[in-house]
Formats: sequence, C-alpha cells, structure tokens
Amino acid sequence: MTAPIVAARKVGKLFGEMAALVDVTLDVMPKEVVCIIGPSGSGKTTFLRCINQLERINSGALWVNGELNGFRRQGDLLHPLGEAEIARQRRVTGMVFQRFNLFPHMTALENIIEGPVHVLRRPPDEAREEARALLARVGLADKQSSFPAELSGGQQQRVAIARSLAMRPKLMLFDEPTSALDPELVGEVLAVMRDLASSGMTMIVVTHELEFARDVGDRIVFMDKGRVVETGPAAQLMASPRAARTQEFLRRVLTRG
Repeated sequence: MTAPIVAARKVGKLFGEMAALVDVTLDVMPKEVVCIIGPSGSGKTTFLRCINQLERINSGALWVNGELNGFRRQGDLLHPLGEAEIARQRRVTGMVFQRFNLFPHMTALENIIEGPVHVLRRPPDEAREEARALLARVGLADKQSSFPAELSGGQQQRVAIARSLAMRPKLMLFDEPTSALDPELVGEVLAVMRDLASSGMTMIVVTHELEFARDVGDRIVFMDKGRVVETGPAAQLMASPRAARTQEFLRRVLTRG
C-alpha cells in the first residue's frame, strides 16, 4: 500500500491553557486533495502550521513524507531537531497564506526565484526560466516585472502560489487563500488551485469555499473546537453529513450563502 504523505496521530497543541488541537488523527495520501472546513477557531489553521512546523505540537506525532516532524528518534528517546533540520524537512511543503507575504521590493519574478536560488542553490538562469513558466501557468506571464503594489490581490496570491511551486514541494498547504480577496478575484485563484489538483498535486486546503471543497476535494474534514468531528468523501459529506455538529454548521453556512 502507498504510505500517506501526512500521518497525524493524536496530535495536540496548546496555547497556554487553551487546547487548539485535541487528539487529531488524520492521513493524507499522495495526490489527494483534502479540504478542511469548520467554524473560526476550530484549529484548522493551527493544524496546517503544525504540519509545516511553524508551530510545535505538544502531544502525539506527525509524519510528513515519511519523516517524523521536528524530532529524531534514537532508541526509545526523541530528540528535538535543530533549526537547520527543521528547515530541511519544511522544504517538502509549500504553504500559501491568507495574506500574500510577497517581498514588496522585489518583482514577481524575483519573489519566485528567491527560494530556489538562495535556499535550494539552483542556478539563477535555470530558476528564472522555471519562474517564467510558473507565472504563465498561473496566468501572469505578462507580470514578471511587476512589483506587488502594482498587482491586484488575486494576482499577488497567484504569484504566491507560483513562489511555493518553485520550491518543488510534494505537498501544498493552503490557509484560506481567498479570504483576503475581493469577491470578484476569488475565482481566478480557485481556478489555479483546480488546475493544481487536476495535475495530481497533493493538497490540504483550509477553506470557507464550500463549492470548491465539494467539487475539487477528494475528502472533506470537518473540525470544531480543535477536534476532527467528521471526515468523508467530499460529495457525500456535503450532501449527508453524519454528525449533528457538521449538519448544523453546513445548514448555517449554506443558508447564509
């Protein structure tokens, strides 16, 4: 059997006395698109940040691409990894945030080649060629010399996606990538994500875009109060959720929409 690219086992995360994640257990398989939905404060973003090691878990274990996240096992003991090893593990994942986090003093092309050249040590000419191809892929072939301030929010987010792809990740994490966009710009970003999904990219998407989750997701995970309440095939969970809390959430959101 194929091994999961993400394997979470009873993952817990505390912020002070507040439990942000409680016993989260979840597998994500290669080429799978998993959409995580739920109310604000349910732990969705925290879970992504734990996968990408922007937060350290307090209990349980997380494996990404077959490696134990953040720790090295020696006999029966676990030793925390140093920053260099964590940075190496993190390269497996690309993360797209709500805010675009582009370098304002760099052009779109320069933003994209920064990681490949300075982190992966790839030849600049090769990185520029691939960056141009990625800009074309996200529909921005004519924007390579534009600075972030000269781009719309949707265009900036598409540059951010291209920047993540330039690192050649095995897993893409999306943290509500359309929530900061004007409604008319949402579609252009979702179109790029649909293309990524159809190309076989493994994706975990935290989203409020329920239509996208139903149509593009292979599986939907519903979280509430730091726990996985329910998970199932996307169309099935949207049409006939089993858990009363999932039913209540979908009823409220879909009625509001």
